[in-house]
Amino acid sequence: MEASFWRQKWEKNEIAFHEGRPNPLLVRHVGALSLAKGSRVFLPLCGKTRDIAWLLANGHRVAGAELSRIAIEQLFAELGVQPSITAIGTVERYSARDIDIFVGDFFALSRRMLGAVDAVYDRAALVALPEDMRRRYASHLVEIAGSAPQLVICFTYDQRLVDGPPFSVDADEMRRHYAGTYALQALEQVDVPGGLKGKYPATETAWLLTGR
Repeated sequence: MEASFWRQKWEKNEIAFHEGRPNPLLVRHVGALSLAKGSRVFLPLCGKTRDIAWLLANGHRVAGAELSRIAIEQLFAELGVQPSITAIGTVERYSARDIDIFVGDFFALSRRMLGAVDAVYDRAALVALPEDMRRRYASHLVEIAGSAPQLVICFTYDQRLVDGPPFSVDADEMRRHYAGTYALQALEQVDVPGGLKGKYPATETAWLLTGR
């Protein structure tokens, strides 16, 4: 899936994927990551998710990566914070107290650029990518995040009924991507209210990934 697809979504404000509240599975299961106050949580492909404000309000620091500059400008406006902006190679870092968002190609973000993180929260990154890109994404994420524990939220549904995104990612695929690095535990599975895109039966699963 080309970067232009997501840029156009934000330019046209076609962001039905954006949740206007903290994700309930994050709220219920963030404790499984055993984070101390001040821990730094990385959100790949974060958009302007309200999960960021929730994590900050609960005493955590946040790092994020996002392709769309529009999304991040809106994020900081909604947070009521003026970021400082620094170019790092082909990536721009938007920074303020307790938050660093890297704007640009996720695959251009290195471990050195990102810095140390204590956990990864992936609500809409893995499921946003087609299958060939998911393999590359998972490998790069493990590389730059230093095998930090992850809370991953995935959709599962009959992919034959409708094209993604979000794409269907089942337990077998999660194991293919991550079992070499992590022990995987399904914490909770819930039905998507009204179905995916308002019509297709789907479930949402919160996965905990911890180092072996």
